[in-house]
Amino acid sequence: MRINSRRLNIVLAAAMTFGFRVLFRTLRFKYYLADPQTSPYQPAGSQQYLYSVWHDSMVVPTFIGRQPATVALVGRHRDGSYVSDILNSVGIRSIRGSSSRGGSEAVKQMIADSSNHHIVMTPDGPRGPRREMKSGCAFVASRTGKHVVPTAFTCRRAYYIPGSWTNLMIPYPFTTVHVLSGAPIAIPADASKGELERYTQQIQASMDQLNADADQLAAGTIQQPSTTPQAERRPAA
Repeated sequence: MRINSRRLNIVLAAAMTFGFRVLFRTLRFKYYLADPQTSPYQPAGSQQYLYSVWHDSMVVPTFIGRQPATVALVGRHRDGSYVSDILNSVGIRSIRGSSSRGGSEAVKQMIADSSNHHIVMTPDGPRGPRREMKSGCAFVASRTGKHVVPTAFTCRRAYYIPGSWTNLMIPYPFTTVHVLSGAPIAIPADASKGELERYTQQIQASMDQLNADADQLAAGTIQQPSTTPQAERRPAA
């Protein structure tokens, strides 16, 4: 059911935000970061990053903690309005646009609006295929000068809301959440179309490996991936 009232959408987004914040305060987190300096949950330093997050896991990084210097690229499709309202509720500013269609306009806006900010993208959205990297992530990184940080998120126990092309992971209360990130990937500002495709494949490979490690961590078949785990903590209020 689609809701056409903007005011009602904002109220529902605020209610969902409150519910998720309560849920996330019950969770236990384990971090496996290739470079702890790339965390978006601390003020941005001299180097900002572009975080690549699969569409099915986007709830987890949104509600882990406050992100004081992050903007997100959200599509201009209708569902993007709901996502934008929720992001605004948690203090993440959304930039509406597409990196593939109308890309020039979206990237120009990001260059202007993301100065001193990190960027978050879901490179397999908004219509899939599931966990299949599109070239827009590498393109935006190239044009904004931000290194790409591949990520993965998994839960020991979770509920999956079915969608038309992917499911949305929602952690069960009191479960353990595993947070992984890979080494930042720098992409030249003058990268050609062929180079962007090669970097896209590199990001895809890193995301695939991180998610494979995350699944094994959640299943308990490995104790830690190749990166060093950070201290466990609860999310910031």
